[in-house]
Amino acid sequence: MGNSYAGQLKTTRFEEVLHNSIEASLRSNNLVPRPIFSQLYLEAEQQLASLEGGSRADNEEEEEEGEGRLEASGAPNPYQLPPLPEGCCTTDGFCQVGKDLRLVSICNEPIEVPAGFLLVGAKAPSLPDHLLVCAVDKRFLPDDNGHNALLGFSGNCVGCGKKGFCYFTEFSNHINLKLSTQPKKQKHLKYYLVRNAQGTLTKGPLICWKGSEFRGRQASPGASSSPLFPSLESLGPPAAIPSEPVPATNPGLLMGAQQAGPASDHPSLTTAVGPAVFNGKDSPKHQQLAKNNLLALPRPSALGVLPNSGPPKKRHKGWSPESPSATDGGCPQGGGNRAKHESTGMSCVPQVGLVGPASVTFPIAATGEPVSVPDNLLKICKAKPVIFKGHGNFPYLCGNLSDVVVSPLLYTCYQNSQSISRAYEQHGAASVQPISEEMQLLLTVYYLVQLAADQVPLMEDLEQIFLRSWRESHLTEIRQYQQVPPQPFPPAPSTVVPVTSAQLPWLAGLAASSCNDSVHVIECTYSLAEGLSEMFRLLIEGKLAKTNYVVIICACRNAAIDSCIAVTGKYQARILSESLLTPAEYQKEVNYELVTGKVDSLGAFFSSLCPEGDIDILLDKFHQENQGHISSSLTASSVTKGTSVDVSGSLVCTSYSLEPHGIRPFQLAVAQKLLSHVCSIADSSTQNLDLGSFEKVDFLICIPPSEVTYQQTLFHVWHSGVLLELGLEKEHMTKQRVEQYVLKLDVEAQTKFKAFLQNSFQNPHTLFVLIHDHAHWDLVSSAVHNLYSQNDPSVGLVDRLLNCREVKEAPNIVTLQVTSFPYALQTQHTLISPYNEVHWPASYSNGVDLYHENKKYFGLSEFIESTLSGHSLPLLRYDSSFEAMVTALGKRFPRLHSAVIRTFVLVQHYTAAMMAVSGLPQMKNYTSVETLEITQNLLNSPKQCPCGHGLMVLLRVPCSPLAAVAYERLAHVRARLALEEHFEIILGNPGSGITVGKHFVKQLKMWQKIEDAEWRPQTYLELEGLPCILIFSGMDPHGESLPRSLRYCDLRLINSSCLVRTALEQELGLAAYFVSNEVPLEKGARNEGLESDAEKLSSTDNEDEELGTEGSTSERRSPVKRERSCSHDSASSSLSSKASGSALCGEPLAQPMGSSQGEQALSPPPCGLAEEARAPAEKQRLRATQGPPMALSRHSPGPAPPPDCGPRSSQRSTLAPGPSVSSQLSFCPGSSSSAMAPATGAFVLQTSQCSMAKACRQPPVVFLPKLVYDMVMSTDSSGLPKAASLLPAHSVMWASSFRPLLSKTMTSTEQSLYYRQWTVPRPSHVDYGNRAEGHMDSFHPRRLLLSGPPQIGKTGAYLQFLSILSRMLIRLTEVDVYDEEEINTNLREELDWHYVQLSDPWPDLELFQKMPFDYIIHDPKYEGASLICSHHQSARSEDRGMSRKPEDLFMRRQTARMRLSKYAAYNTYHHCEQCHQYMGFHPRYQLYESTLHAFAFSYSMLGEEVQLHFIIPKSKEHHFVFSQPGGQLESMRLPLVTDKSHEYIKSPTFTPTTGRHEHGLFNLYHAMDGASHLHVLVVKEYEMAIYKKYWPNHIMLVLPSIFNSAGVGAAHFLIKELSYHNLELERNRQEELGIKPQDIWPFIVISDDSCVMWNVVDVDCGGERSREFSWAERNVSLKYIMQHIEAAPNITHYALIGMRKWSSKTRAGAVREPFSRCHVHDFIILNVDLTQNVQYNQNRFTCDDVDFNLRVHSAGLLLCRFNRFSVMKKQIAVGGHRAFHITSKVSDNSVAIVPAQYICAPDSKHTFLAAPAQLLLEKFLQHHSHRFFPLSLKNHSHPVLSVDCYLNLGSQISVCYVSSRPHSLNISCSDLVFSGLLLYLCDSFVGASFLKQFHFLKGATLCVICQDRNSLRQTVVRLELEDEWQFRLRDEFQTANAREDRPLFLLTGRHI
Repeated sequence: MGNSYAGQLKTTRFEEVLHNSIEASLRSNNLVPRPIFSQLYLEAEQQLASLEGGSRADNEEEEEEGEGRLEASGAPNPYQLPPLPEGCCTTDGFCQVGKDLRLVSICNEPIEVPAGFLLVGAKAPSLPDHLLVCAVDKRFLPDDNGHNALLGFSGNCVGCGKKGFCYFTEFSNHINLKLSTQPKKQKHLKYYLVRNAQGTLTKGPLICWKGSEFRGRQASPGASSSPLFPSLESLGPPAAIPSEPVPATNPGLLMGAQQAGPASDHPSLTTAVGPAVFNGKDSPKHQQLAKNNLLALPRPSALGVLPNSGPPKKRHKGWSPESPSATDGGCPQGGGNRAKHESTGMSCVPQVGLVGPASVTFPIAATGEPVSVPDNLLKICKAKPVIFKGHGNFPYLCGNLSDVVVSPLLYTCYQNSQSISRAYEQHGAASVQPISEEMQLLLTVYYLVQLAADQVPLMEDLEQIFLRSWRESHLTEIRQYQQVPPQPFPPAPSTVVPVTSAQLPWLAGLAASSCNDSVHVIECTYSLAEGLSEMFRLLIEGKLAKTNYVVIICACRNAAIDSCIAVTGKYQARILSESLLTPAEYQKEVNYELVTGKVDSLGAFFSSLCPEGDIDILLDKFHQENQGHISSSLTASSVTKGTSVDVSGSLVCTSYSLEPHGIRPFQLAVAQKLLSHVCSIADSSTQNLDLGSFEKVDFLICIPPSEVTYQQTLFHVWHSGVLLELGLEKEHMTKQRVEQYVLKLDVEAQTKFKAFLQNSFQNPHTLFVLIHDHAHWDLVSSAVHNLYSQNDPSVGLVDRLLNCREVKEAPNIVTLQVTSFPYALQTQHTLISPYNEVHWPASYSNGVDLYHENKKYFGLSEFIESTLSGHSLPLLRYDSSFEAMVTALGKRFPRLHSAVIRTFVLVQHYTAAMMAVSGLPQMKNYTSVETLEITQNLLNSPKQCPCGHGLMVLLRVPCSPLAAVAYERLAHVRARLALEEHFEIILGNPGSGITVGKHFVKQLKMWQKIEDAEWRPQTYLELEGLPCILIFSGMDPHGESLPRSLRYCDLRLINSSCLVRTALEQELGLAAYFVSNEVPLEKGARNEGLESDAEKLSSTDNEDEELGTEGSTSERRSPVKRERSCSHDSASSSLSSKASGSALCGEPLAQPMGSSQGEQALSPPPCGLAEEARAPAEKQRLRATQGPPMALSRHSPGPAPPPDCGPRSSQRSTLAPGPSVSSQLSFCPGSSSSAMAPATGAFVLQTSQCSMAKACRQPPVVFLPKLVYDMVMSTDSSGLPKAASLLPAHSVMWASSFRPLLSKTMTSTEQSLYYRQWTVPRPSHVDYGNRAEGHMDSFHPRRLLLSGPPQIGKTGAYLQFLSILSRMLIRLTEVDVYDEEEINTNLREELDWHYVQLSDPWPDLELFQKMPFDYIIHDPKYEGASLICSHHQSARSEDRGMSRKPEDLFMRRQTARMRLSKYAAYNTYHHCEQCHQYMGFHPRYQLYESTLHAFAFSYSMLGEEVQLHFIIPKSKEHHFVFSQPGGQLESMRLPLVTDKSHEYIKSPTFTPTTGRHEHGLFNLYHAMDGASHLHVLVVKEYEMAIYKKYWPNHIMLVLPSIFNSAGVGAAHFLIKELSYHNLELERNRQEELGIKPQDIWPFIVISDDSCVMWNVVDVDCGGERSREFSWAERNVSLKYIMQHIEAAPNITHYALIGMRKWSSKTRAGAVREPFSRCHVHDFIILNVDLTQNVQYNQNRFTCDDVDFNLRVHSAGLLLCRFNRFSVMKKQIAVGGHRAFHITSKVSDNSVAIVPAQYICAPDSKHTFLAAPAQLLLEKFLQHHSHRFFPLSLKNHSHPVLSVDCYLNLGSQISVCYVSSRPHSLNISCSDLVFSGLLLYLCDSFVGASFLKQFHFLKGATLCVICQDRNSLRQTVVRLELEDEWQFRLRDEFQTANAREDRPLFLLTGRHI
């Protein structure tokens, strides 16, 4: 009846089951019979498991919507509803009595709930959106773990009040659930209902029925209906809201560091957070429970998230409402409420670090009798045991809870590993079962057994073990699913015998028996409680002293196993419990210990260690003895090695010199990659970035709130010169101005950022680049701030600023995120498209050095390689004696955090080492060899340099309070030892600047030659050469660069919780370095790992760490160069540290002279601004010259005499000086040459030398904690360091434990894709809300990510990117315009008459008519054209100065780059808001909204009617007249001459174009300054479609198809004829309206498609007649020019108006006279009325405008050029006249055809060409006319007579144009004798008598050109040519066309 319940044995079925099992095994060959006992437990569980493929992670909503799924596979009998009583209500949502039960209706009504009952919500299939309210006896509901519900049912109807329903079936009928399946309470009672603070009844947590407890997860992104964060209003006052603003918990890797599983597995967020009241009436216990965490979250594991996990169900004596769990404030020791932002109310995913600090924590989900924790557990055990809940139930703990830590993380790991990979689910892999619980536990035991005593279990290891085991056991199925399509019946599981729960304890015990008690197995018979009690008893009795792990198994109950694992090993338990703390909790814990004085006991212990009593007493004694004089062992002796003497005679150190900044090839390559990504965003069709609309670049660099990083970034911006280059600042900028461009992300950042946003809003034509440097630093979502931390403005600040809506939507802001550790930004929800990621490039590809640089980056992988190579002392080390002491003290002081202990031990070691070196040798035994080495080298290094340069020791103390303690203690000891002037101790705190003592500031100023009295070092780079200990605090480094004098990186104190990849690499990144590329590293350091493809991930460092770098600053350290010496200094120094304290213990340098060093390091190009630059330098290195090196014996007290030092031969002069400032810091190391030490190693040469010289050849030595060292140095199965497989960052979690390992061969791009697939952000992560997982629309289109190893030069790269981006934008706003002087100006005619009224705005008609016409062509594009002679020319024409040699004529024409003005014409690539509508990209103008109209007119010359087609967009129809709307096109409207409006341009503009649909300048919107105008594109028929596509809103005039191969002459001809025909039509139309025909506007504009800008010359004549004359040219709109010309008086008397072509070389003479009567080109205003009878030649391809100009003039019409207007023509490389290619018609071969082949003899077998005959003729005459006119060559006084046409005969032949028309104006030819006659297609006006008036030289030649041979003969006869000219048969030619192409025929003859 639906009331059976899992876990109850069905004994009655025993025989039946047994029988069935035996029968099945007999019948089957392959099936493994199901174990009998598993069948005897209720099948619900198995059904669920098989259905879900073991995943148990189905979508909650799927479950609700598809209720029938559970039964689908079991195929039960359909459920029949019993007959309903008559007259009852059957409405959904109402009970049978008719009372409303829907939650929405009765949520505010008082509901009586009997004691012991709870209100729950039932789901009805017919009402999927509603919950029905029921009252149910809580005894029949499950506990937190899905167990212990009584069978059966007891419930009441809250609607009608009917009570006592004993069957759920009966109850479901009463409340009208209307089920189609068997009613089951487990399936239909879904949620607890709770009242919120307002008293409203709301949906609470899921009821956790067994089997569905893992089903309640956050709905998948698409279907999610619950809000991401429940609003606080609905949750009551924020009582349970956490106070700490810390973003990330420690995800950890240590056991207990893994996060809850698959990405989709976030439980439903219905859980209330506030103190809700539970159903009105209940015991205070339950109210308290509700207050704390609302009973059961969907999964038991989730309870670990909330502050406390609530009391037990029954009253246990260990738990009272007053116990610490009962009140939120009950956690002792300031533990407070430990839940982080990411947990409470946002996600129930368990976190690391929730299980409290050293304070109380509570079990996860408890049942049964409580277990009492013994009172003095910590005292006896010396460590808090960490108990990991495993499978099944976990008992309650009571008593001394502060001495244990309980974590749900192992449980989570088990659950994750139960979920089969989605890949197999997709194949319907129901048979692929998850790994069993028994197997999981057994594998865990095996794993623990093989761990060494000093190892800590890692969750990642365990997950990989489970994954491998599962894969091996399902190999066959996996292969099948990979190879074959899914089958209807999946194959049977393989026959691996499973481990049963009965066998488990025995097998576990067997496994543990081999490990010498390190793993102890306890088997329980009843529950885990007895096992835990047993464990506590054994601990108290000391019987587990050697045991590190206790595995407790209870395998008897209900066939399900219960288990937990307790970590009892002191070392492991301490590390694990501390790794569970978040960074904030860690700081709080340490603070608490310092404030409460708990550490005093530690100090007392150290004091007792000293041989002579208290160390302070010893120090005081030493101080008194030595007062007044400094320890003699420390006096700095003058060492002259590596030094020279300056002018004044004092010693100078040559290892320290300045070098200018510059850019490295790598940085340039990265900058160019960034630029290409920005361009690709702009080029994409999405129009997310319109680069064409920006005029300049501005930027803001956002950095973490570190004062040193801030100053460092200011320094880089200043020295890069980027502000000057971008035009943002003038030459003399101040520091305050530079500060405008760098933003420290602290609380005050908001005002500056608002100003940035305001600025971007006000300047839409500026592209703003928002650079977020160190972008991995603060990834807390602003939602966290809104929900939980409104009183802390710093929480979520980065998200609130950089991800705000304004930034995301601003079309002119590009965000560039820069980081060394991009992993947290590469999740399933990332905002950055994978296509927008730029990774630092590899330095090697297939062994080839891609970018030659003289410095090599030394990052984490190089450190690892050099350490593994074993050729010298390793660069990565750990200090075993330090670790041993820490471990011992950890046992002695179990209540102190290990960070406190480690800090005190290390400070003690440094103290003892300083005392030992200062003359208290007995203290050597109280320090470690490593610390002694560091201290000796620190104190001795200044003595080896005449200037006192020393080395830096970095002491990393992440916890600020501990750093302050260390600083005070070391400063005190230094003072007592009188070492204040020997080295400085600096406390580096992110929040504050650097404080350096006066003595040391003075030294730094002297070394850096700084005069400024106020100067103080502000960055660590400026501490170059200062002997110092830098105590570097702060939980995370913020990108601070360290100087190249850094010698030791002491990371022994880094927190063990830094074990996530980002944190670990960030710490190790502090040591990243540049070394000289030329010095060979010792063998092994350059082994295959480094040489191999550097795209390969050879370590945890980002891609390509192996950078060969070319001399320049690098991201690291000061602007200085490091090289790598061949000796490992630490080898000898650690030896020497054991030598007598007073011996000179410098770092030795092997010294045999290597010539390779000498010629090393030629200076690089100007060195790049390095990111956090340790700028390299090699400019002035001195090297030891030849001669045997001097040996210095190992302990010899005195320095050796130095070898001769000479200046280096290859020294170069300084490169282009960079901007320099007093504190500029780029030094270059002097380096004495070094080579390998003698192989025998019998003796070591040691020569004192400045530590700076050594510094640049060798990276620093790094000391690590043992745990971290092991993590970095051990590799996993992929060959990668284990650190690479750690969780990538605190703020993300793995999407699934079924993920592959990272591979060693992965490039950075592949790594990015790996993390994008396998990680998801936590709820507190900024990307958490970006749920459209991986779909393109979830990426922000204008966001880029730059990643590269730490300190490699990223700052320099992105500043360089800004520069080249700016240059590109300027280039985009510039065009190449032709810039050529006018030609033939020396032949300008000495006119009888000048236009003398210089200030006239318009020409005076009378004056103008008197001016003669200037025949000479001055346009530079006709430089190769024939000169036109006129009667004004005298013999001067003989010496026509050839402005270019003939071979130069066809060279590229001169251009100038011009910035586009706001009045430019644009091509199709221009998009801006103003002209979108004009271009037709406006939504109202769809592409198809244009119509095609035919327009026909007859023209006698063509012999037929001409039909043209207009394509007219709807938006332009008002320019035309139609017979009716949408009817026949009648005419194009023309305005009146008398119109004076300034709103529009009167003349229609026609632009003939071919091949330039993209590049033609047809967008005249800006040129016309927005004025209305009519613009028609004249296109060929075959190009119509493409032009229409690109210019949908332009009117097109389509030429007839016969003109497809015609030249520009045809277009001009048709434009003019159409315009005249239209003028006639308009006159007729408007005459009917009473307008005179002469009042219709007769002008049109014919413009080239390359006219880009227009200019006007402003002239100041200084008086009418005076000689003074000044002028200036400015850019104006075409509207201005057109309206000026159109307003000219008497304008209709002019036939052609034009303007100058612009040239930068224009002389005053050219613009002095405002008007000229001469040729006009390119942009002409044509009077179609006056020129009615003058036509363009429709056949012409070239010079058709000159030909037309001559005809117009000869017709007696006026041509006027406005000299003070000019047009700029853009150089366009495609289309136009270049579109014509002359090729052979027959053969396909691309043999070049030369112009001589364009003409051939008729009827010959010459190759015919595929080109118009006219084009062949014109090209032939241009190049080979001397063959026809030999006498004319260079004979300018005897030109060729050309009748009625102008053809270009080449530059060396002059022509004289005459018109045969009656009454035409011709020059007087009476005194001219011609050398040739050219008759081209002459018409009837040319007669014999006309020709007879001209005189020719004897031997002059004639050329007659006709359409066919017949016309040729007729012309000769008609013109009586044979009278004076002699013809021969062989003098007949034709153009090389086939007959069907209608060749032209030529006949030549000689004058008799």
